Amino acid sequence: MSIQFKQATLPNGLQIVAEVVPAAHSAAMGFFVKTGARDEVEQVMGVSHFLEHMMFKGTDSRTAEDVDRDFDDIGANHNAYTSSEVTAFWAHCLPDHLTVAADVLADIMRPSLRQEDFDAEKNVILEEIAMYRDHPFWVLYEQTMEEYYAGHTLSHRVLGTPETIEKLTREQMLEYFNRRYSADNTVVALAGRMDFDAMVDAIGSCCGHWQRTGTAREYLPLQHPAREFTIELPTVHRHYMLMMSPAPALDDARRYASAMLGQILGDTDGSRLYWSLIDTGLADEAQAQWDGRDRIGDSLVYCSCSPEHATQVRDLVLKEIDGLVDSITDDDLQRVRSKTATAATLQGELPGGRMRRLGQQWTYLGEYRSLEDELAKINAVTMQDLREVAEAFPLRPVVIGHLKPASE
Repeated sequence: MSIQFKQATLPNGLQIVAEVVPAAHSAAMGFFVKTGARDEVEQVMGVSHFLEHMMFKGTDSRTAEDVDRDFDDIGANHNAYTSSEVTAFWAHCLPDHLTVAADVLADIMRPSLRQEDFDAEKNVILEEIAMYRDHPFWVLYEQTMEEYYAGHTLSHRVLGTPETIEKLTREQMLEYFNRRYSADNTVVALAGRMDFDAMVDAIGSCCGHWQRTGTAREYLPLQHPAREFTIELPTVHRHYMLMMSPAPALDDARRYASAMLGQILGDTDGSRLYWSLIDTGLADEAQAQWDGRDRIGDSLVYCSCSPEHATQVRDLVLKEIDGLVDSITDDDLQRVRSKTATAATLQGELPGGRMRRLGQQWTYLGEYRSLEDELAKINAVTMQDLREVAEAFPLRPVVIGHLKPASE
């Protein structure tokens, strides 16, 4: 399949990147803004996610109903998400409709932010926060992040807290929007069948007037205080535990080896934790993964089990972590390389997946790496790479969090 990488930058600093695939039967595009919970001050925690909701509440030229109808009229699959570091809005459609999708997406990126919409949506956000409080993993994850990233903005909750959302004002949101949603802090990613030059012209017509602000992410110093803590809730009946340790950042070449170590330790099947905890019936969930971020990363291990097995499960997880590197065989490495390569390839099967991969890649790294380059790096990981990353970033957890029944 012939694929061409294209790149352009508008005079206001807006960056446009694309993987042009002439043989594709669809096309996708997305706006990726380099902003999220880690870029918020504590007083407005949750504003990035709240703002994502407000983007679909109407613009100076479209009502909320118009936005939905215009996407529906072209049969576009569209969505958005907010993380600690990126907020993205995207659409996937037939190639003939890509310019229309660009017009709608660009328009919602400049919302009206009407006071009545703000007041109504605040209640939606508060309900969403309440809903996640019923998810044990989410409760434990947010608390563990706060302990692990104590004093750092990566400890901020993406949804915010009831207190920060209640106190948030439309004026605070507008100030944040004007500063962070600037042309020079945004990447437009495209993939699939398209006329790239025509799309650059179309995007320029829609976004060429956006302001450049010179905003930038602040990279704060970081320490991880060692801690083990416990949350008790009367509404849960299982024991949940989450362990975190430092890991390579997204721009670190060792991330491939770190991700593979995580899979060998705690993939959903065939991993060390699977055989020692799931297959034996000691736990109903046991997973490990590498989580790469902007200039930092972390490794997570998550388990859930019956309260009476909690101590045994904790000890077995630490035992598996301590013996992991010495236990890895060439067959393990080949198996995890194949799984990683397959996952990366499947993500790139459709233009929507390619667009999201490209947008995240350019937003985080500011450079292009083809799927073929990625696969080559995956297949080049050696046993020595696994040993070296394990030595540089030990998987022994720095923070261990427990969530258990109050009566336990």
